[in-house]
Amino acid sequence: MTDEREILRCAYRDFNSRNIDAVVSRMDPKVEWANGLEGGHVHGKDEVRAYWTRQFANLNPHVEPVRIEPGKHGGWVVEVHQVVHDHKGNLLLDTTVYHSYQFRDGLIARMDITHQEAQTGEGQ
Repeated sequence: MTDEREILRCAYRDFNSRNIDAVVSRMDPKVEWANGLEGGHVHGKDEVRAYWTRQFANLNPHVEPVRIEPGKHGGWVVEVHQVVHDHKGNLLLDTTVYHSYQFRDGLIARMDITHQEAQTGEGQ
């Protein structure tokens, strides 16, 4: 499980530095990734890459993991401090969100977003 936690730490670091290829390399080829802009999910590495390319053309998001914990029903839950600016530097969003992850064969298979704290396996 420690390897999955490290995969997530590195994925956030690489996302924030806009190293899309490094993040996508940690994903299952059939990944399902939450589309925080338009809703639903994008499917597959190419769609994730295209989604982030569109996102970075319009916004400057920064997502900092605050906690990475095992989920109550498997997978992982990440508490994230999310700050989004436009390209002029105007603050658009400063909030906490929760990302939940499922893995398959050591790769990220699914990511979902919620604005409420998801239950972790600790203390439950």
